[in-house]
Amino acid sequence: MDKVAVLIPCYNESKTIRKVISDFKEVLPEAAIYVYDNNSKDHTDEIAREAGAVVRYEYQQGKGNVIRRMFQEIDAECYIMVDGDDTYPADAAPAMVKRVLERQADMVVGDRLSSTYFTENKRPFHNFGNSLVRSLINHMFRSDVRDIMTGYRAFSYRFAKSFPLVSKGFEIETEMTIHAVDKNMHIENEIVTYRDRPEGSVSKLNTVSDGMKVLKTIFSLLVDYRPFQFFGIISLVLAALAVILFVPVMAAYVHTGLVRRFPTLIVSGFLIVIAIISFFSGLMLSASNHQERREFEFRLQTIARWEKELRKELPAGK
Repeated sequence: MDKVAVLIPCYNESKTIRKVISDFKEVLPEAAIYVYDNNSKDHTDEIAREAGAVVRYEYQQGKGNVIRRMFQEIDAECYIMVDGDDTYPADAAPAMVKRVLERQADMVVGDRLSSTYFTENKRPFHNFGNSLVRSLINHMFRSDVRDIMTGYRAFSYRFAKSFPLVSKGFEIETEMTIHAVDKNMHIENEIVTYRDRPEGSVSKLNTVSDGMKVLKTIFSLLVDYRPFQFFGIISLVLAALAVILFVPVMAAYVHTGLVRRFPTLIVSGFLIVIAIISFFSGLMLSASNHQERREFEFRLQTIARWEKELRKELPAGK
């Protein structure tokens, strides 16, 4: 088991990967550095190997697939995840490691948005998207995570081994954050400086398509993690519409003794039925979700035993 493992998912990062590895070797000399190449065509893997990293491969395209492979294959007391594009400072890593090993944080978020991100990033839609996602998640889940989509994070062993990763692409950071918030894991924010990609290095993130995937992921996870809130809002909206439609029909009946708008009355009744179904669906899913949380706590105890056994039986190293 490694004391600290630096995980670097890479796709065509030949221009920056050597510097990233060198910087992390300097600030975390005791750490094992793993580069997972995701079908690069620019010899990123060869450069990483020459720089002293352990190089492994994930052939299913997508950052989520790479991180899934990393968490499955590597055992460490503390994981540092960082992009290979040299936009994050390695000198923040020791403080992030300390938060995990000494303060028992399960996830440390490398917070770009509280420092230089908005001045360094030259893509205004990225800036808007990061702010929007942060506001949505913190409001929906009543959390205080400062940077939802940062690629610079530290994790505990129990987070890495308990995280049920589903996302395949760049929406993975959003999924990580919501999982940690929902499962009451210890989250801390570490402010880090951000610098834009160096000249010649190209972002793999598509603002529109990947942004839509992130928003879709948020609402999908809202259904999974906050079903009563999701279906309760739907129920409330439908019930309000039903009342709005029903009131004129009822008023006309009181004055004339006749129901002149049967279609409106039928639609109103239909909406009320759907609202009731939605309410009880949310109630039942919420009860199921509560039971799943209890089972998750038992799984954490099992993971804690695994960690103790690995610390005893496996030597530190790569």
